[in-house]
Amino acid sequence: MIVRQAANVLEIMEFFAHTRKPATLAEIADHFGWPRSSTFNLLATLSEKGYLYEPRPRAGFYPTPRWLAMARMISEVEPLPPWTHTLVADLSAETGETASIVAPAGVMAVFIDVVESKAAIRYFATIGHRVPIHATASGRALLLQYSQEERDSVYRKIEFKQYGPSTPISIEAVEAELRNSIERGYCQSFGDYSRDLAGAAIPLPIGDRRLSVVVAGPEFRIGPKVAEVAALIARTVDRLRPKTTAA
Repeated sequence: MIVRQAANVLEIMEFFAHTRKPATLAEIADHFGWPRSSTFNLLATLSEKGYLYEPRPRAGFYPTPRWLAMARMISEVEPLPPWTHTLVADLSAETGETASIVAPAGVMAVFIDVVESKAAIRYFATIGHRVPIHATASGRALLLQYSQEERDSVYRKIEFKQYGPSTPISIEAVEAELRNSIERGYCQSFGDYSRDLAGAAIPLPIGDRRLSVVVAGPEFRIGPKVAEVAALIARTVDRLRPKTTAA
């Protein structure tokens, strides 16, 4: 369930991230199709809390640096080791596809670092992108790090849907795919969630954090070489992961 007021705040910040310029109350209300009165109340609240300001008189609102300061403080608590960004950057450069670090978020998997392919036809993914944990290679690479009891708890909350012809739509089907992943040494997806998209992923535990790394792209391009891509992921992780620590 989405709390509309909270979603509206996040949508405003995404709006400014895309437009990268001040906007008036009317421009924001018209963009989202919101009533002027509720838009005014939301902008006024954010302004009073120090999250929006008016750079110039009557020029509209813009986020203050307080967002950045808070984001920095938050990220400093659970930072990803620097080598993980090098990992996805190297994988993207070598494969020409989108590479990502993924973490669990309930029944979903959330992308926490992304280097997107430069190809015109590519997998479009950004930090914060969410996919079903059971229906994707990246998500199943997370589930492999769960105990059976933990997986069963997650399964009880999943609404199994047929996203594509190969989507696992039962607990038994997901468990069978996990067993297959263990046997082959990596997780794979061929349109399981996003049609015409293929990917390879492996678990990437760091300390007590459950993460995975995935390379994904159009099925016509990456599908025939999924095993090769998975082997490259494993070699790159082995090359970059510090040998003296689990970080």
